[in-house]
Amino acid sequence: MSKNAAFVATLILFAISPAHAINAKYAQQLERSGCTQVSESQGCDIHKTKAENAKNGFGTLPTTETTATNSPYTGEWVATFPQTGTTVATIRIDAKDHAWVNGKKVKAKKSDGALVFRDGFITYTIQGDRRLKGEDVWVDSDAGTKGIISAK
Repeated sequence: MSKNAAFVATLILFAISPAHAINAKYAQQLERSGCTQVSESQGCDIHKTKAENAKNGFGTLPTTETTATNSPYTGEWVATFPQTGTTVATIRIDAKDHAWVNGKKVKAKKSDGALVFRDGFITYTIQGDRRLKGEDVWVDSDAGTKGIISAK
């Protein structure tokens, strides 16, 4: 084999071999901090945690909802008057079936396949079987009014 062919073959081998420019400790710091080499050059601090860096705009905040149970109730909901479409309440339900009505945490319980919770005189019912349409409702026992709840 000629010298030029050997030289070209050597260059090709170097070009296709993976480059391991970072050491193991640096890789662990990147993993712990949620930074990448690019985001580090933009200000992400590898000496902070993922949560601290997420607060500074690098990545996303870790949440406990990442271990979701695939609850059919999870999500954002809106309770409205059927005649006018006026919003009665905004509802948020997390993966552990904790409910918030207009930002206020309320006690929720499962009853006959539905998640039921109250805020004042209003009782909210969200069905667990998402095939049932029109059965996510709210009822105001004081005013005698009722309406529907829709997913956002």
